[in-house]
Amino acid sequence: MDELDRKLLRILQDDASIQNQDLAARVGLSPSPCLRRVKALEAAGVIKRYVALVDGPAVGTGFIAFVEVRLEKQVEAYSSRFESVVLTRPEVIDCAFVTGEFDYLLKIAVADLDEFHRFLTQVLARIEGVANTRSIIPVKRIKETTAIKIG
Repeated sequence: MDELDRKLLRILQDDASIQNQDLAARVGLSPSPCLRRVKALEAAGVIKRYVALVDGPAVGTGFIAFVEVRLEKQVEAYSSRFESVVLTRPEVIDCAFVTGEFDYLLKIAVADLDEFHRFLTQVLARIEGVANTRSIIPVKRIKETTAIKIG
């Protein structure tokens, strides 16, 4: 991957809907070589997919919470069960297995505090093997991005 590929990725992270002709002009290529490079990045798995970033409050999921989850034991049965449930839940927009005092960190997007409470009590608390949870409710979001730093 060269600097031109990195420049393409930076632009696409900012606006994946950019037309190929405009993208080519911004990086100093003609459209055909530009498209070939983008297709090569897709084929190599560097570009995994394209998405639309939706405004949560505009669609009724503006309440964000982070939930730390600790399992009773770190055994395959509990981890597998927990992960399989999380993968099916649309409220969970990010889940990571982490090190430290808890096992998983979830980012939850729902309509309001009542819906969040229902998710905690009717979904998370009912997963066999979950020992406890701790919730963090952001008061003010300072930065939110999906773009990663590209060397």
